[in-house]
Amino acid sequence: MRLQATKKALSRSVLLTALLTLSTVSASNYSAQPQVQVFIDRMVSEHGFERDELVSVLDNAERREDILELMRKPAEKTKPWFEYRKIFLTKSRIDGGVTFWKENAGLLKQAAREFGVDPQIIVAIIGVETRYGSNTGRHRVLDALATLGFDYPPRSKFFTAELEQYLLLAREEDIDVLSTTGSYAGAMGYGQFIPSSYRHYAIDFNKDGKRDLWTSKADIIGSVANYFREHGWTSGTPVAVPADVQGNDYQTVLDLGYKPNTVLDAMRHDGITPRTPLPDELLAALMAFQQENGTEYWLGFNNFYAITRYNHSPLYAMAVYQLSEEIRDAYETSRLNND
Repeated sequence: MRLQATKKALSRSVLLTALLTLSTVSASNYSAQPQVQVFIDRMVSEHGFERDELVSVLDNAERREDILELMRKPAEKTKPWFEYRKIFLTKSRIDGGVTFWKENAGLLKQAAREFGVDPQIIVAIIGVETRYGSNTGRHRVLDALATLGFDYPPRSKFFTAELEQYLLLAREEDIDVLSTTGSYAGAMGYGQFIPSSYRHYAIDFNKDGKRDLWTSKADIIGSVANYFREHGWTSGTPVAVPADVQGNDYQTVLDLGYKPNTVLDAMRHDGITPRTPLPDELLAALMAFQQENGTEYWLGFNNFYAITRYNHSPLYAMAVYQLSEEIRDAYETSRLNND
């Protein structure tokens, strides 16, 4: 089924055809649940959807136990930094980044010029999220969002809102709502945009009238760049640098979190010294990363915090940053060797 933009309503004939072809999907009868009835009422009154067709759509959504299990135990987030890093800082992911950069050099250059976002960061995000598009997710987005919205109380409000955004997005972009796949959390495309991010930050970079984050490299690259611009990325400024600590006062700064909070001059008085010379007035956050033989300290700046707006995890942001550095170095070496 495709959610059509015409008259802001679902196409009944297209819906019925699609439902007949999906006999292998078990019905959930979601529409019988009181909370789903409230959701349907709101979608009809606020957004002009047809009630009968929404009932059919949501009854076609399948409750997925595997998605609930993945949400309860996200494996990567429980790992210490030295194990987490190994997942993303691999030769294949670095080489894949170099290849992706070479194949899309013109688009990356254009995006860097228009949005002020460094190409290596755009490439690294796509590499971390989907291995440059080779793994964009195997779960039906409708199943993921319905399961988490209606059967996962800890984050029901968030995922119900994302289901709303998904139905609106599908209508706007003519996306096949019954077969589109993504992550277990409903993220889609090369850059794994959740529906609200897709609607708010995805752009039609190639000007063909459609925002396509699955097949249009222009839209994929432009949308990641736009996301970072909207979240404060500033090209040419530092992302993160290692630091040394001494004494006990540094713990107070460490406890403030990973959003930049203290100028470097004040940090120096607390026994925190960046290993790279930087201006005293630069705002930073002190972060600790567990290594096999101790703790490694880093200072994160505004650009590091911008990466955490993509995924609210310092481990994720550090993996993206370090992968981006490796990709950039390998790309530049490759270019020199070919000259």
